[in-house]
Amino acid sequence: VDAVSIITAFTQFTHAPPRNHSMRRTSLLLALVAAAAVVADARAQVPGRIQVESYTLPNGLKVHLVEDHSSQVVAVDLRYDAGARNERPGRTGFAHLFEHMMFQGSANVKKAEHFQLVQRAGGEMNGSTTEDRTNYFEVVPSNRLNLALWLEADRMRSLAITDSNFHNQRETVKEERRLGVDNQPYSKAFSDGLTLPYDSTDCFAYAHTVIGDMADLNAAQVADVQAFFDTYYAPNNATLAVVGDFNAAELRQLVTSYFAGIPSHVAPAPVTCEYQFSPGTMRREFSDQHANLPAVVRLYRIPSHDDADTPALELMNIILGQGESSRLNVSIVRREKAALFAGSGIAGNRRGPGTTFAFGIANQGVSIDHVDSLLTAQLDTIRAGGITADEIAKAKSTFRARFIQTRETVLNKAEELHHYAMFHSSMADMNTDLDRYLAVTNDDLRRVATKYLDPANAVILIIRPAAAGGAQ
Repeated sequence: VDAVSIITAFTQFTHAPPRNHSMRRTSLLLALVAAAAVVADARAQVPGRIQVESYTLPNGLKVHLVEDHSSQVVAVDLRYDAGARNERPGRTGFAHLFEHMMFQGSANVKKAEHFQLVQRAGGEMNGSTTEDRTNYFEVVPSNRLNLALWLEADRMRSLAITDSNFHNQRETVKEERRLGVDNQPYSKAFSDGLTLPYDSTDCFAYAHTVIGDMADLNAAQVADVQAFFDTYYAPNNATLAVVGDFNAAELRQLVTSYFAGIPSHVAPAPVTCEYQFSPGTMRREFSDQHANLPAVVRLYRIPSHDDADTPALELMNIILGQGESSRLNVSIVRREKAALFAGSGIAGNRRGPGTTFAFGIANQGVSIDHVDSLLTAQLDTIRAGGITADEIAKAKSTFRARFIQTRETVLNKAEELHHYAMFHSSMADMNTDLDRYLAVTNDDLRRVATKYLDPANAVILIIRPAAAGGAQ
């Protein structure tokens, strides 16, 4: 679950009646409820095997293909190894800004024409940026596969980086930050809070926000954007995933025709991040002029997604705070009636250190310190007593349902290809990875809870309505 989803959930929930848990599909909460709703059906489901064909062009572009003739559509998903982790102090927000720049035209495509061409072909498209990557995708009828590939190749080769495009998109990103973060309840505090577990001196990669700092955006120059493109937007720093209704031999010809002539660049410098678990409890308070109720977020450092502890951490997160029957919802919301909402999450899949968190929005008249004590009690219960067999079974069924859901569309499958290319040593793990999660034991859950939910590993974030005081 990414930070934007959590922020959306916070914002939407605080504007809804206390018992109305219906959210938009993009929010964290709807994803949790939907997953819980299909648990019973998931027990009988077995994910289908995926046959992947992989190769690399001489210029370094990595290609992963999956033929899927179940419908006459195809997904083209191009991922660049460039995210917020690649930024430097004073130049934050560049990866996200560049996502916007990539739609401003190229040598053979006019400004905004990329959207028009795909939509006229009956397709859809978009892009997204995280700490670890930026991706661009098109889903089109299979007879327009060549269009999607050509569009991606043209902007990889010849993006239109002009002063006009740069200033226009910089203002767009700044407005996006104002509307989506700065002027939403809890959003700025939560977004900034997610960076607190890591020190900006030793681990700048994960100690700043993806959307960037407003002062950094104001200071950016078109030459900086050009340098970012020259460094990261090259075939040897990109991976292409194509899934859908195509013939592999014909697709290879198209990929070669469009991408093989794009020259590779000097490989970017590696990203470094030094950190330690349990350096001591940290507490920060934020004053939020848009919030009506106080909230608490407990954040804990966890290892990179490819760590062996990840399956147990993800199942523990489901048990702790996802769904109506989760521990936090049952104990703090239903029984104690201390919180309007309580839940948990993991802040994205990362190649560097990650963050898991538990949070609660206090009910009217309830002390936020009391909510925090109830959160802590539930975390300590897992550390001390482990998990019941029923809780483990439910968590595994929920995870299996989500695992299957992530492979239901050609675009989701393409994203899965990227996931396994980034975090696994072999693409064949796509067909065995679920077994790691289903093999998690009570001892595994208790071990990771003891290691990572350690109070000395916690960053405690208190968000108070501005009228009630608090520091920022």
